[in-house]
Amino acid sequence: MDVHDLGDGEPEVAVVGAIHGDEPCGARAVERLLDADPAVERAVRLVLANEAALDAGERFLDADLNRAFPGDADADAHETRLAAEVLAAIEGCTTLAIHSTQSYAGPFAVVDSMDEVARAVAPHLPVDAVIQTDAFTEGRLIEHPHTIEVEAGLQGSAEAADNAYWLTRAFLAATGVLPAPGADGVVDAGGREAVEVFRLRDRIPKPAAETYEVFARNFERVAAGERFAAADGDAIRADEPFYPVLLSPYGYRDQFGYVADRVGTLE
Repeated sequence: MDVHDLGDGEPEVAVVGAIHGDEPCGARAVERLLDADPAVERAVRLVLANEAALDAGERFLDADLNRAFPGDADADAHETRLAAEVLAAIEGCTTLAIHSTQSYAGPFAVVDSMDEVARAVAPHLPVDAVIQTDAFTEGRLIEHPHTIEVEAGLQGSAEAADNAYWLTRAFLAATGVLPAPGADGVVDAGGREAVEVFRLRDRIPKPAAETYEVFARNFERVAAGERFAAADGDAIRADEPFYPVLLSPYGYRDQFGYVADRVGTLE
């Protein structure tokens, strides 16, 4: 783990990249911010979490770090020990965790619950949607209080790295680290007045098959009876209307993604 502090005093804001070693966009955003060396109005901590996995180009070495929180400093698995170190580094901080995905090219935010920090910060991020996970956290960092996760774009893409940087700058502007309103060029949430909020309701399981396809678009309503995916060419249809989230043919081993409900907007 590599930690950099900008500004004076103990940081109350943090940015965490490289939780997964095959998602380099967060590390690129942190490195770009360090190179820019911006004048900050309050201290911020920048964390490159799983450097070993990043160097190896692997999602993890021993265990998925984003399923290992709160971790155990005495564990055998590298990521389980690392999870405890990461939490110690960001204790007391409002935190942005940066990821990328195989399912959606645009940026979106993920929160455990719609707390006061999510309501205050998320509307200022240039994201297409906010996802409320509720019970689907599974040892993820967003279980840590006052943490927002962002999916910056498609895994390994230059666009995800660029999005991650501007998401970071917007987050730092929203938390008072960088001067408002623009963080030197950040467009405030793409000029839109509100961001849609979706709440996860269930997983979408994958049957055993050799090949998979998806036909629906993430965040767009699927009607009851509509074909939204296929396994070995056999159609999978919706039992009831839903909004797909993180829907992709191969992003997860045993599920296509998630069933979600659209629950409102953040102004």
